[in-house]
Amino acid sequence: MLNLAVIGTGRYGKNIIDAFKQLERQGLAQLVSICEINRDLLDLHCERYQVKGYTDYTTMFEKEKIDAVAIATPDHLHREPCVYAAKLGKHILVEKPMDVSVEGCLEIMETAKKNNVLIQVDFHKRYDPHHQQLCKDVRSGKFGIIEYGYVHMEDRIEVPSKWFSSWAHMSSPVWFLGVHFIDLVRWCINSNGKCAYATGHKIKLKQMRIDTYDSVSAKVLFENDVSGKTVYKGYGIESISDFVYNVRYLKDGGDFGQLKKNSISAFGEDGLEVTKIAAAIHKSLETGEPVFI
Repeated sequence: MLNLAVIGTGRYGKNIIDAFKQLERQGLAQLVSICEINRDLLDLHCERYQVKGYTDYTTMFEKEKIDAVAIATPDHLHREPCVYAAKLGKHILVEKPMDVSVEGCLEIMETAKKNNVLIQVDFHKRYDPHHQQLCKDVRSGKFGIIEYGYVHMEDRIEVPSKWFSSWAHMSSPVWFLGVHFIDLVRWCINSNGKCAYATGHKIKLKQMRIDTYDSVSAKVLFENDVSGKTVYKGYGIESISDFVYNVRYLKDGGDFGQLKKNSISAFGEDGLEVTKIAAAIHKSLETGEPVFI
């Protein structure tokens, strides 16, 4: 049986727990433990899901037999638990962004490579059937040569002001939302970014004492210019389940190269390239100049 754990049980961490418990009911894996620094939230989830809980992930790894872990801490707190888990040889699903720095992504990837660990980034927009069809159409040449495209995504103000008010100032609309579509565009056109230019506004949220951007506009140039139970469905669940299927494949003797060749999953390399673009967007916001990647 594949033993799973979750670090960070906030809004999206709970979604991961639901996905893992559903896989448990299907006999594919077992959620053995969760880690959360908020003691009240930890106790709530431990009682609800009948699972062991820890406030410190180092203790959790020491005491529990874990094959793979999902990390759903705030955006800027992904690096440390990823590196720690990779050093222990644990396969990792990390919420987007992989890290908020290129250096952090590289450290995670290098540690994972040394320890033969799968790093998968939860860019779940890839699992939307409409996005998959779009990718297929673009790559098949249905739309000819792609010269430019436009995408936007908006969130409600309670996301930075209420949901993540304690760490919104450490993130931005680029890290929290934009990376989804940076990855989606990269995936569809099969190309990495080479230059980013961005502008942004800090008005409303700053008046609310949250020092982050209300909005960011960025131009990016690319190199090629179960029964009786609630059943969780949708691409937000499928991307998490996909991680477990991939780990099972590797545990059964599957090949890393074949996995990366045949899967729609976003791996460490994808997380790194997305962070390169998002970091360049933030640098452009600060300097007012285009930033080459």
